[in-house]
Amino acid sequence: MTAPLIDPFARPISYLRVSVTDRCDFRCVYCMSENMTFLPKKELLTLEELDRMSSTFIRLGVQKLRITGGEPLVRKDILTYFRAMSRHLDSGALQELTLTTNGSQLRKHARALAECGVRRINVSLDTRDDTKFAAITRWGRLSQVLDGIAAAQEAGMRVKINAVALKGFNEDELFSLAEWCAREDMDMTWIEVMPMGDLGNEDRLDQYWSLKDLRARLATRYTLTDLAERTGGPARYVRLEETGQKIGFITPLTHNFCESCNRVRLTCTGELYMCLGQEDMADLRAPLRAAPENDLLETAIRNAISRKPKGHDFDYSRQSVAGQVSRHMSHTGG
Repeated sequence: MTAPLIDPFARPISYLRVSVTDRCDFRCVYCMSENMTFLPKKELLTLEELDRMSSTFIRLGVQKLRITGGEPLVRKDILTYFRAMSRHLDSGALQELTLTTNGSQLRKHARALAECGVRRINVSLDTRDDTKFAAITRWGRLSQVLDGIAAAQEAGMRVKINAVALKGFNEDELFSLAEWCAREDMDMTWIEVMPMGDLGNEDRLDQYWSLKDLRARLATRYTLTDLAERTGGPARYVRLEETGQKIGFITPLTHNFCESCNRVRLTCTGELYMCLGQEDMADLRAPLRAAPENDLLETAIRNAISRKPKGHDFDYSRQSVAGQVSRHMSHTGG
């Protein structure tokens, strides 16, 4: 039971994304409905169960842990879990503990996160325009997020901005966002909008802005140098020679990045999704709760990894959205 996790296509699974809550203090239009019905709290894994689950994956070879949501920092007492995971950093079993956040709670938690060993974070931010930010997040306040980013930097954490490319929404901010990130010494990644949730296929087609087009526009102002850097994740990186900054592109639709996939996703209810773009999942909560020992859980994890598919089926061709999945992004973890 100590053998590492290897999927059917000889890819080692070394990266676990853990959603700790489906709740969020924003209602981003491409992520969830404005009037979401959230899960009963009793269905969520407790903080102790999240510790046990994550620790089991680490024992089986996971070296990177990214905490997601919903918004992970709105979960009550979530720092207890981060402190528990920091022991694996101290032992050397875990190489990186990080999170993706909307930034709203960073002023409150940044210093404590840094003390837990979090060295870099991703902040989701699609616009720096107050009016547009309020529209895309429905509930969000841009000033609060910008202050949170400042708090993270003050605490010594490296910040990367994640922006979803949205046609007709943030196209006009392509250069200003890049220049802002360069001034603030932050990297940036652009992400193609993905067909998830029940917001309607037409919405996805209207929002879809190909990163091939986005990159071509960047190249009209900057010299782009492709970087060989790979994190095992979906991003492909370039350096803007004029600023020296790094820009990433996550392109599940115009370029399938699955060949190097090293990750799986655990939901806040203990469902393991082997692929973001497929519906197949494994229930790990039942074996976790069935016995205090981890034998059943480890067997369930290995069985799940044996079903990891070669890739997803997202496709925006033929003016329809093929391969969409019914669950919201906030359920699986952003």
